[in-house]
Amino acid sequence: MSQTHRAKQPSIVQLRAFTAVAEHLHFRDAAAAIGMSQPALSGAVSALEEVLGVQLLERTTRKVLLSPAGERLAGRARTVLDAVGALMEEAEAVRAPFTGVLRLGVIPTVAPYLLPIVLRLVHGDYPDLDIQVHEEQTASLLDGLTTGRLDLLLLAVPLGVPGVTELPLFDEDFVLVTPGDHWLGGRADLPREALRELPLLLLDEGHCLRDQALDICREAGRGDDTPVTTTAAGLPTLVQLVAGGLGVTLLPRTAVEVETGRAGLQTGYFAEPAPSRRIALAMRAGAARQGEFEEFAGALRRALTTLPVRIADGQG
Repeated sequence: MSQTHRAKQPSIVQLRAFTAVAEHLHFRDAAAAIGMSQPALSGAVSALEEVLGVQLLERTTRKVLLSPAGERLAGRARTVLDAVGALMEEAEAVRAPFTGVLRLGVIPTVAPYLLPIVLRLVHGDYPDLDIQVHEEQTASLLDGLTTGRLDLLLLAVPLGVPGVTELPLFDEDFVLVTPGDHWLGGRADLPREALRELPLLLLDEGHCLRDQALDICREAGRGDDTPVTTTAAGLPTLVQLVAGGLGVTLLPRTAVEVETGRAGLQTGYFAEPAPSRRIALAMRAGAARQGEFEEFAGALRRALTTLPVRIADGQG
């Protein structure tokens, strides 16, 4: 690279113009997409070619094509623009906590039961926060967090993932849900051993609640060769199957009131110490909004005190 090219740096405007053309392969459409005039966009791309010392586009009277150099550099330009965008978002968050966008990921076995409380808290205490909710399974949420697609997760822990910090919210017991005429229904002192031979209904593969329930069953002495019927993609369907007499299931305590209000069901509670799970917020370690997220976790713990759970002290 010549000394002249080494001394020059592309501008953000030039990179935006080039990536728009690379995406649309049409000057008029690219200019409209980023709100520039067509002559200004063409000039910005030409200036970028001069700065880089390479031809990025092949212009003909009928269409625009990326040159081999343009093909190689288009992805790099997009990465730079994404990084600049992330920089601006982080700077905005530092300047004004609890403003801008918060992309919250939630697992399906938490979302219906906690989101009403979370959203009331946000609307009441943080009205300038634009919360966007994404309901996904744990693996997808963690991928979204580590790649920057999501900012904060609400899910079951421990995760054991390097680079992810957990902010514990509460512990909740699991409850046995049975058909109305089941001999274990209504008991308050169930031994875990009762799970050894029961016809157990669980969620599909990929749900962390399925894995937690299977762990509980193993601790109770249930062998891996004991059949488990898996036919439900969500807790409402799972409970319907129980009501239909197909078996029993385990629900987290926060789901019981919502899911077992229908006739033909009973709940049984385990003797202490009852099997339980911990729910937490998770964020990227060292996130620029760490202080904000820690404050949000504290406010959420206070808001969750009305639930039948044991609030965590916040120390992990």
